[in-house]
Amino acid sequence: MRLATWNVNSIRTRADRVVAFLERADVDVLAMQETKCSDEKFPHLAFQLAGYDVVTHGRDQWNGVAVASRVGLEDVETSFAGMPGWGDPPVQEARALGVTCAGVRVWSLYVPNGRVLADPHYAYKLDWLAALRGAAADWLRADPTAQIALTGDWNIAPRDEDVWDMSLFDGATHVSPPEREAFRAFEDIGFTEVTRDRVTQYTYWDYQRLRFPRNEGMRIDFVQASPALAARVTAASIERVERKGKAPSDHVPVVIEVDG
Repeated sequence: MRLATWNVNSIRTRADRVVAFLERADVDVLAMQETKCSDEKFPHLAFQLAGYDVVTHGRDQWNGVAVASRVGLEDVETSFAGMPGWGDPPVQEARALGVTCAGVRVWSLYVPNGRVLADPHYAYKLDWLAALRGAAADWLRADPTAQIALTGDWNIAPRDEDVWDMSLFDGATHVSPPEREAFRAFEDIGFTEVTRDRVTQYTYWDYQRLRFPRNEGMRIDFVQASPALAARVTAASIERVERKGKAPSDHVPVVIEVDG
């Protein structure tokens, strides 16, 4: 199985480009984030014509997650236990979608940005990650052999080398110690980030200030795999070429190969 994750930054703008990537890269399952459209407005037909079924979770022009698969979609969930909401009153945003594809439980995750350290959205981000970690720990306690991929845009650069210049991020989100600890804490419950040791590259470049031509990027898109799934991963790639050309997303796909 070839499993990919991609923050597409508006699927209606980039449907043709995303489908072309699926066909060219021979991807079986794609977890998408920041689809920015309601379920009713998702461009299902483009995927269906290419042989993919799609399940979506989107409410409006913000956030939104989806999974496209040609190996089945089962047991759909649009939240995890304890997932916090945002706003007053708090409402769960369209940031998580869990489906089972050929025996692998795939979660497409769009972790809250955090904005700035003093913003309530930062506390929301940490609460969101803590709840995800708690839910994931429960899944593994219930079935230590479960094959789970926590994949998506984590909005965290876990290491200094994951940003082009750490001096520019002093006092900023994405690199703060609490965020990095929240990411690392998934290791404590048995998960492994399976792309780190297989490929070195950024996954995001801002549209402004020639960030991409200068390779001034960040690595914030990852796949955290349960023990049973991590044992099956044989390769990983970051498809930098997808940041080029006409109307690209500011993120690029991250792909893993799963044996068997």
